[in-house]
Amino acid sequence: MNTRMNLFLAAALLGSLIPAGGADKSQPPTNMNLTITSTAFSEGQPIPQKYTCQGSDISPPLAWTNAPANVKSFALIMDDPDAPVGTWVHWVLYDLPPDAIGLPEDVAKTEVMANGAKQGLNTWPRLGYGGPCPPPGKPHRYFFNLYALDKMLGLKPNATKKDLLKAMEGHVLAEGQLMGTYQRK
Repeated sequence: MNTRMNLFLAAALLGSLIPAGGADKSQPPTNMNLTITSTAFSEGQPIPQKYTCQGSDISPPLAWTNAPANVKSFALIMDDPDAPVGTWVHWVLYDLPPDAIGLPEDVAKTEVMANGAKQGLNTWPRLGYGGPCPPPGKPHRYFFNLYALDKMLGLKPNATKKDLLKAMEGHVLAEGQLMGTYQRK
């Protein structure tokens, strides 16, 4: 009985030292993170009203650096995790070409952009960018998540965030994030 107890304790200790499922290979190396910025607002700062439902509701300019050499496409998801009904998706964009280094202000709300990138549906559900539009009250956070991928996804236009996340599984080389806030008064 003493031997069984020792074996049980040894197995429990060993199990606590090894993460479930082994090493997480889906995470990019820390030196491969993308840097995403905007000339319209800085990290953690308010998004100007121009880019919201209370303004012109146009997309802000975005730029990125530090993409891996073997990137085949980029994807972008903008969402608000502070929405009262759960995460609200504001923009789904994918199959951006590997030589893209940003997006201009006021990206047209078309299924397929001139560079071949495709736009998906936001939570409204509408095609393309839908700016911050929280209920009055505390500020909400808006995350622009950019992904460098090892392939063109080939999804049809009008995909949802869920569709995009599923298609990206196992293909993310690096990612970056820019967060801005907006408070509706």
